[in-house]
Amino acid sequence: MKKLFLSSCVGVALLVTSCAATQKAEVAQNQRSEFLKMKGNWVITSVDHSKSFKIKPFDEDADAQCWVGSQWKFIPNNYSGSYTLSGGGNCPAVSQNIKFEVVGGNEFKFKKLIAGSSAKSVTQGYSLQMLNQSETQFDLQQNVSFEGEVVSVVYHFQKSNSK
Repeated sequence: MKKLFLSSCVGVALLVTSCAATQKAEVAQNQRSEFLKMKGNWVITSVDHSKSFKIKPFDEDADAQCWVGSQWKFIPNNYSGSYTLSGGGNCPAVSQNIKFEVVGGNEFKFKKLIAGSSAKSVTQGYSLQMLNQSETQFDLQQNVSFEGEVVSVVYHFQKSNSK
């Protein structure tokens, strides 16, 4: 009787472990498929922020509105990409390589790659929340501290047909 009970307990434990592993694999696969939707070229169509402050995102000395029209490229299979601001007016021309990842399905993290340095040596980066993701658009929200307040900045991305 003890052997039958012990065998039943072991069987139930294996079943529970197997189901939990399957669920984790399904969640990881769903997150991976969402991550792969980012592959390709994107353009920021607008930037919204909750205050009327001059915001200069990502330490580029460029006003938030300079990011409208910026081109972004994401290559999920090696977590690399780039962005380009075309410049003009009071906006600088910038081209920057990046490494990025999506953590937990909705936290977009990226860091700038400095020429001549490896990605591992770059310890600072940016963390944004991914919102409203589809095959053709997504939004990234960044919370920036400014004079003791948190300013929410939302970048609206649209899939681009350019190569």
